[in-house]
Amino acid sequence: MTSFEKDLKSHPADYVLVVGDVTSSMACGIVANKCHVPLIHVEAGLRSSSRKMPEEINRIVIDSITDIFFTTTKDASEILLKEGKETEQIHLAGNVMINSLQHALPKLREPVGIDLNQKYFVLTLHSPYNVDEKQKLESLLNQISQDIGKKAIGIFPVHPRTLKSLNLQKIPNNIVTTSPMGYLEVICLLKQSTAVITDSGGIQEETTVLGIPCLTLRDNTERPETATIGTNELIGTSNLEGLSTAIQTIMNGNWKKGGIPDLWDGASSERIAKILLDIVNR
Repeated sequence: MTSFEKDLKSHPADYVLVVGDVTSSMACGIVANKCHVPLIHVEAGLRSSSRKMPEEINRIVIDSITDIFFTTTKDASEILLKEGKETEQIHLAGNVMINSLQHALPKLREPVGIDLNQKYFVLTLHSPYNVDEKQKLESLLNQISQDIGKKAIGIFPVHPRTLKSLNLQKIPNNIVTTSPMGYLEVICLLKQSTAVITDSGGIQEETTVLGIPCLTLRDNTERPETATIGTNELIGTSNLEGLSTAIQTIMNGNWKKGGIPDLWDGASSERIAKILLDIVNR
């Protein structure tokens, strides 16, 4: 925050734009507000209704001091209106994550040492409620291993947080762990997978657009449209029976088809740029 404040004072700006719900976005937003520079938030209005998630606190703080909001869905816009924001502050732009996804698709890289021609599930787990308790994490991996059996394998790029709780000696034989991957490798892995088991917010969006079944090990999501419209389902954080049922449904080829939410078309950045130019030129 101190460094950004110095930079903002050295290079005065008409606006500061922050994206998403990471702590750095919140920090820069606070600095902008302190320096009386109007704040723009891209991906505004997302809410999981769980303040146990650090990202939820970040979203609430950012939106409480934002002047111009760009939302991914009508639901996010409605949330901001209910929180007292004015209609003229809110602009439905769609999902900029899909811009990144579509930009990446022609450039995908196959992960080194992984055969993508076999049937596999992708596992990505990093949330505290799934990975901080060693016994819970072991039970989860054992259940997934049992459910996919010999018909598929699990490919598990291990997040640094998860590695702290993971006993590599106890990983089931049909789950293959790897080091963290770059974005182009991860999307390549997702695109050719049978399904994904995750607690990530972004992967819920990416699997919906790619048409890949997604099982989300969370009790709530700030991206409900991935479940109501897309290929995602919320399984919960301790529902191993529900997870088993969902995996079997996928293995049997009976998963829902899903669709893509409005304006998740890869043109969100262009819409945002046009609106910003209109604002600046008023």
